[in-house]
Amino acid sequence: MTRFTHDGLADLILQERDRWALWLPVGIGVGICLYFSAASEPPLWLGPSIVTMGGILLWSRHRIFRGTIPEITVMVSILLTVGTGITAAKIRTISVAAPVLPHDVGPTTITGRIKTVETFPVGARVILIHPSIAGLQPFQTPVKISLRLRGRQPDIWPGDWIQVRGKLSAPSPPVAPGAFDFQRQAYFREIGAVGFGFGAAKVIASAEQSGGTGISGLFARLRHRLSIEIIRTLPGASGGLAAALMTGQKRAVDDQTLQQIRDAGLAHLLSISGLHVGLVAGVLFSGLRLLLSVIPAIGLRYSVKKWAAGTAIVGAFCYALIAGATLPTQRAFLMLGLAMFAVIVDRRGISMRSLAWVASAVLLVQPESLMGPSFQMSFAAVMALIATYEIVTGHRTTWKPGHNRRRTLFHRAALYIAGVGLTTLVAGLATTPYSAFHFNRFADYSLLANLLAVPITALWVMPFAVLAFVLMPFGLHGLALGGMRLGLDGVLLVASTVSRWPGSVTLMPAMPDWGLVAISAGLIWLCLWQKPWRLYGIMPIMAGIGSVYFTVLPDVLIDGKGQLVAVVSDNGTMRFSSLTSGKFARETWLRRAGQGTGLTFTQNQVTGQVHLACDLSGCLYISKSGQRLAIAKTPDALLEDCWNVDVVVSLLPIQQSCPAPVVIDRFDLWRNGTYALWMTENGVKIRTTRDERGHRPWVQSPRARRPTANRKRS
Repeated sequence: MTRFTHDGLADLILQERDRWALWLPVGIGVGICLYFSAASEPPLWLGPSIVTMGGILLWSRHRIFRGTIPEITVMVSILLTVGTGITAAKIRTISVAAPVLPHDVGPTTITGRIKTVETFPVGARVILIHPSIAGLQPFQTPVKISLRLRGRQPDIWPGDWIQVRGKLSAPSPPVAPGAFDFQRQAYFREIGAVGFGFGAAKVIASAEQSGGTGISGLFARLRHRLSIEIIRTLPGASGGLAAALMTGQKRAVDDQTLQQIRDAGLAHLLSISGLHVGLVAGVLFSGLRLLLSVIPAIGLRYSVKKWAAGTAIVGAFCYALIAGATLPTQRAFLMLGLAMFAVIVDRRGISMRSLAWVASAVLLVQPESLMGPSFQMSFAAVMALIATYEIVTGHRTTWKPGHNRRRTLFHRAALYIAGVGLTTLVAGLATTPYSAFHFNRFADYSLLANLLAVPITALWVMPFAVLAFVLMPFGLHGLALGGMRLGLDGVLLVASTVSRWPGSVTLMPAMPDWGLVAISAGLIWLCLWQKPWRLYGIMPIMAGIGSVYFTVLPDVLIDGKGQLVAVVSDNGTMRFSSLTSGKFARETWLRRAGQGTGLTFTQNQVTGQVHLACDLSGCLYISKSGQRLAIAKTPDALLEDCWNVDVVVSLLPIQQSCPAPVVIDRFDLWRNGTYALWMTENGVKIRTTRDERGHRPWVQSPRARRPTANRKRS
């Protein structure tokens, strides 16, 4: 492996000059990460100032140094791209700023126009635009609200105006330090309130009566119509899966089937991305090219390959719009569009350079997407696949099959299976760290499940899906959907069978942020360079993987609403104050701890060095280090606990002096959100969701729900 010296490093950088452009999205991504990791909102001038510094250095390189110096070139590139990333993130944050519900509202009357409809097995979820909320002033009213409609509902469509009684609240903060930030996601989607409706909604004006809804509304209505027709034609789990594959309606899949698909490692089939868009375009390209080639008057005179490529672009674009144009779909269409355009102009299609330009475009338009699992997993998988096939094609030897046709077909089948296996293995290895970081789970048999399910999807399900789209205007789509169902049943059989195998899922504790950063840096280094020094990327990857073993679970967790408390015994088992309250928080804590189920507090529960005793007035917890923590539920218990323990957690506002070294009451929970406590021999380490998130535009102040009492502390 190459030794790093000053001259050697400069030579390596110069030797890989043709790969420099690939680092453009990396620099932009670093700037975006710096922006979102800041504890307070960066000023608007910061990003442009860094870009200006890079421009000055670029000017000086030509005017003063008069030559290409690798160190200056690298510095210029870093300043320009990082500054661009910070600027893009700041502009995006300003552009999507919208009112957020100032306090909980409801039950009240809610009126609004439906932007999108997500169909559930029972009920639906709608995004309402131009809402009107009784009891709320117009300047306080959010731009969009997300509303879950339960039970039996009227026939509602995107573009319709509805009225419903419901209850609303602001988007929730993370339920644990480092957990997924729903408020940030809602902020960039301009959703200022979430809630649910009571009873059936009333359609007060249809889309036709209230005027057009534009192109987006047209495709939203088309998507909803197609979903309803698919589910009607194919009832049951097959219909839900067909709707997910054809229109992106993942909510149509019932919970049990969805869990089986996830446990089998097939969840990527539900997210319309490169696989689906590529298959649709491939079916259109191959089918039209074959059809035109058999017509001598056309096939012998014109380049039918280019005609087929243009048709594939149009078909893939329509499919992306019907599927909702989510981030993976956008990335897939841009990649597919570049590949097909390359066919038209007789150039190479899929390459690392095209991926870099697509990634840069997505990051500049939607910088916040970098922080989510969709962007990370999709681009990591594609980057790793392109790098792998660059190596494979670079070392490929010429193979001339024999004259035996059976042997040729056998080798082609074997080559296809090997390709599917290699693709699944590489994509799985590239996305596993991100899956573990965001979802804390790993499907152990995903390779085998994908080897079975992906060929069924590629060779049977998606061709019938394309045929169903073509036949729908003629009312003959039922024939295609009937054929499609056979393949869907095969995929569901694979998912249900593999998910039931012992040890099909491995739960993993939460990985620290620096671990994911190290893995990402190593993976990028390994994939973007071509010289042997790329192998140095393995070291940060291994360090990032090892970071899981340095994760120490908090001894105590208290949710921001004061409804749920969890403690960890010396054997690592998480115990909860309740298995009925705070369901989402409890499930998230268990998932981040890498545990499947939790237990409740029990009276006089002794587990090794950890002692936990509870009664009606509260609980006493003694950690392995000997620290004493009291959870007070009543004022009487608080009077005693304040003088006898190291940490007091009061689920009520404290209104008297409390001399305990660490005091956390209802005020602190309201103000700072969920608390995580590590009780060590050197004292108590505390992290809160407020501390982790800092003071950013999407971090909502809890002033509207502030308790009325005042706490006194000695």
